[in-house]
Amino acid sequence: MTAKVIYEGQLRTRMTHLYSGTEVITDAPLDNHGLAQAFSPTDIVATGLASCMLTVMGIKARDMSVDITGTTAEVTKVMAVEPRRISEVHVTLTFPKNNYTDKEKTILENTAKTCPVAHSLHPDIKQVLQFVW
Repeated sequence: MTAKVIYEGQLRTRMTHLYSGTEVITDAPLDNHGLAQAFSPTDIVATGLASCMLTVMGIKARDMSVDITGTTAEVTKVMAVEPRRISEVHVTLTFPKNNYTDKEKTILENTAKTCPVAHSLHPDIKQVLQFVW
C-alpha cells in the first residue's frame, strides 16, 4: 500500500504517505463548495505533473553532469464542466542561467515531456509546456 486517505469532514482529506509518514491535506476549491485552504485533489494532479517533470529531469541532468538546481515550475490548471474535470495543465519551467547546450536542452525537454505522470494523464488533458532557458 502506498498511502492512506481519511475524510475529515467539511470537504477536507488527510493523505498519509505510509513509507515516510508525510501528510498532505486537501480541501475542495472555492468554485466547488470548498474553503480552498489547501491544495485540491485536482491541484495535486496538475502540480504532480510539474513535480514529476522536475524529478525525471533532475535524474537525467545528474546523469549528464548538468546542474538544474533552482529550476522552477509554475502550474496553471484549467477546469472544464459537464463532466467537471481537468481540461488543461499549463507548466512553465524556468531554468537558472547556465550555458546549456542545444543538445542538453533537447534531452531535458524530451525527458520532461515523457515523465510518468505525463504518460498517465488522459490524452484529452491538454499539456501546455513552456521551457524558459
